[in-house]
Amino acid sequence: MARTYELDDIDYRILNLLMQDAKMPYTEIARQVHVSGGTVHVRMSRLEELGIVRRATLDLDLPKLGYGMQAFVGVYLHKNSLYLSVIEALQAIPEVTDAYATTGSYGLFVRLVCRDTQHMRNVLHDQIMFIEGVERTETLILLDQAFSRAVQLSNPDQVQQ
Repeated sequence: MARTYELDDIDYRILNLLMQDAKMPYTEIARQVHVSGGTVHVRMSRLEELGIVRRATLDLDLPKLGYGMQAFVGVYLHKNSLYLSVIEALQAIPEVTDAYATTGSYGLFVRLVCRDTQHMRNVLHDQIMFIEGVERTETLILLDQAFSRAVQLSNPDQVQQ
């Protein structure tokens, strides 16, 4: 498998620390990785320029903020050629937080975050179903998030024992 970017163990260690705590100061990362703070800063800048690090986000407890309904929605398309226009329309709906192209029955799989069932109904019936190219949807309500975690990165050049 060809790799586009050459990262070393220090890069992977920096990324793993930041995935656990994106607010960790570069000085603390440097201490744990045994490099200078400047090295961490330079490497993070390079990782951002390469597009490996795209953004830093907050992990919010959405129900505590009044957004207690989440769902995955399988979107069936009339034609695959409408994929890009459907994606563009979905991006304009703030409640759609993620969209994925998938194999299988759905052309797209999206995640919705809403305040309550009425809010979700409005988004589904008054917005998503009116997008040209959407044939129908299948909604899976999320009851609980059992866990969520970042992948633990490792350098593929290092032999695993």
